[in-house]
Amino acid sequence: MQSFDVVIAGGGMVGLALACGLQGSGLRVAVVESYPPAQSIIAGEEYALRVSAINAASERLLQRLGVWQQILDRRTSPYQEMEVWERDSFGRIQFSAAEYGLEYLGHIIENRVIRETLWKKAESLSDVTILSPAALKQVAWGENEAFMTLSDGSMLTARLVVGADGAHSWLRQHADIPLTFWDYEHHALVATIRTEEPHGSVARQVFYGDGILAFLPLADPHLCSIVWSLPGESADQFKQLDNTLFNQQLAVDFDMRLGQCELISERQTIPLTGRYARNFAAHRLVLVGDAAHTIHPLAGQGANLGFMDIAELIGELRRLHCQGKDIGQHFYLRRYERRRKHSAAVMLAGMQGFRQLFDGNNPVKKLLRDIGLSLADNLPGIKPQLLRQAMGLNDLPDWLSSQSYSAEKI
Repeated sequence: MQSFDVVIAGGGMVGLALACGLQGSGLRVAVVESYPPAQSIIAGEEYALRVSAINAASERLLQRLGVWQQILDRRTSPYQEMEVWERDSFGRIQFSAAEYGLEYLGHIIENRVIRETLWKKAESLSDVTILSPAALKQVAWGENEAFMTLSDGSMLTARLVVGADGAHSWLRQHADIPLTFWDYEHHALVATIRTEEPHGSVARQVFYGDGILAFLPLADPHLCSIVWSLPGESADQFKQLDNTLFNQQLAVDFDMRLGQCELISERQTIPLTGRYARNFAAHRLVLVGDAAHTIHPLAGQGANLGFMDIAELIGELRRLHCQGKDIGQHFYLRRYERRRKHSAAVMLAGMQGFRQLFDGNNPVKKLLRDIGLSLADNLPGIKPQLLRQAMGLNDLPDWLSSQSYSAEKI
């Protein structure tokens, strides 16, 4: 029987960030993960299909965890501009870092780069124990501790268990926490594309009819990671389409913005589902990241939302432990739950409203959204607020917001 203060189920980006953030707090932390990361990427290796647009708020967290420079030293792509438009229309909005005196708006980073860097950091920490490959098999919720049995038969106890085990969270289901969910009726097709024209470090997204297509710039000036949100049947058809026809359709649907396109990777499709746990905390349990919420990828905020869960939870657990409070009592975890449920609900509602607004080709609806994009692009005061939201600067917990940062000028 091993005893810890905090046991984190899930060693993905979010779970590992929490483990790193609790180093030095006086809490003993364990991470339980089924699949340790593969070997580190080597120069020239093809890009992973799963990437994240890491905003200023998440960057600030990763800086404080002491891993940001290591991530930059590997393979990242800063972007200086964002451009969103509607095909066959005048609706358009553009954001530029230079306009606000910034070097960049964010970074496109492969998920595996972030995870591998955090894993190495966690392995080096004296307060953190990584148990892998391993998985939770049973959990019993006691008054003062949770009792866990792992897949290999070993046993653990903890004052708090953190569910960072993804959208299909075993812990959430085991704790009988209800889940509100809805099918976006879209699948995301992801792939790596070589473009005829250089991307210029601009993140681009086009809306058209029943599709949303994003080109995210990678470190190579002619490579982009695409996220193509399509109805399920269409996504399956595009996944199976001959490469030449796929390349042609992709370039056309992207308004030939970067010239001819060439598929250089496999294609994967991912069903898109919105999820919102009824509770983000319970007795001896906290949910974070995809275990608590999942959103449509159209704004690229899923990973950032999870990192802000972690930022909030790090601050709360450090505060509670410093004050001698029981970190597993639901009463004390309600502040975390209240703040993160609100942030997730706002983001989910915003994405749902945006998704519905840009769905279909109804002429009246099309005119309204085109006017809205144009007004947002031209009226003073609107773009800075939209940019602050996109960069996560409105969602920082106190311990991160106190750090000086150049983006505060926005």
